[in-house]
Amino acid sequence: MKFLVDAHLPYGLVRALRNAGHDARHTRELPQGNATSDLTICRLATEEGCVVVSKDRDFYDSLLLRGEPPKLLLVRVGNLRKTELTELFAQRLSQLITLLEQNDVVELERDEPGDQNF
Repeated sequence: MKFLVDAHLPYGLVRALRNAGHDARHTRELPQGNATSDLTICRLATEEGCVVVSKDRDFYDSLLLRGEPPKLLLVRVGNLRKTELTELFAQRLSQLITLLEQNDVVELERDEPGDQNF
């Protein structure tokens, strides 16, 4: 699976994806770097068949209104240190891949203490 990780997320997510055998890029690797517009990210993801990984809900709205990006992994974990986010991401990656194969939008959330998630 191909991924494009948005500017507001750590580069460690790209490393985790690559280590798992996926094609992944961070916006900082694009010609305009982290200043790349959301529209450009959506078009690139559509052209290359990438899943956009972002905290930015604007991508969700774009998917609903314009069908771009074709797939979205929306990161909704609140405030976590980069290492904690990368660890959570790596732990759930297999499940996330399965969900992305079946859905256009998947949300990554953190279990809060006391949650009854299975």
